[in-house]
Amino acid sequence: MKRVISILMVLSIILAFAGCSTNNNTTESTTSAEKSTLQTNETKADSSKTTTDNKSLVVFFSRTGEQYEVGVIEKGNTAIVADMIAEQTGADSFEILPKEDNYPTTYKELTDVAKEEQNNNARPEIKDTIANFDQYDTIYLGYPIWWGDLPMICYTFLESYDFSGKTIIPFCTHAGSGNAGTQSKIQSAAPNATVKEVLAIAGTDAQNDPESVKSIVTEWLNSHS
Repeated sequence: MKRVISILMVLSIILAFAGCSTNNNTTESTTSAEKSTLQTNETKADSSKTTTDNKSLVVFFSRTGEQYEVGVIEKGNTAIVADMIAEQTGADSFEILPKEDNYPTTYKELTDVAKEEQNNNARPEIKDTIANFDQYDTIYLGYPIWWGDLPMICYTFLESYDFSGKTIIPFCTHAGSGNAGTQSKIQSAAPNATVKEVLAIAGTDAQNDPESVKSIVTEWLNSHS
């Protein structure tokens, strides 16, 4: 009788261990399945992400030599602001240079030439062209205000490329005239572009207070991000 009881006890223990083993295997299988599902979902999430490569270009026209209220300068007012924008955005840069640079380096004579170009609705030729212009989605366009308008060479630039679907974000330097309503003039020259409000920086500030201008540029860029 005792032997029968011992056999039954051994069988009970074996069955109990078998049940635990089955439960453990089931749990492990469930956990593995959950992990597999989680990994699959993560893979799907990663594959659903798209990267938008919005390329930007800073284009600017700027002059050195004698300028209003800042004397003779080695780096143009607009160039200073353009470099700040390129540095903060990581954008490429292109300086508009005249093919035939006959602009005077004295302020009075320069203004006379600028006025003559404006009266003649001139389109001065640009020295270089922008390779792969189509790759850029956003164009930061910089210029000094000449007689209440963009320099005529900037219209040459605007009329030389297809701005369809692109965003133009203008900035200018001035001697007291602000942006001189140049946003609407750029829009007229590039009707298929989206033209944002112009950032206007006094030329004296660009030369004499660059840290303050840098803060203004940072705030302005953040408003367009």
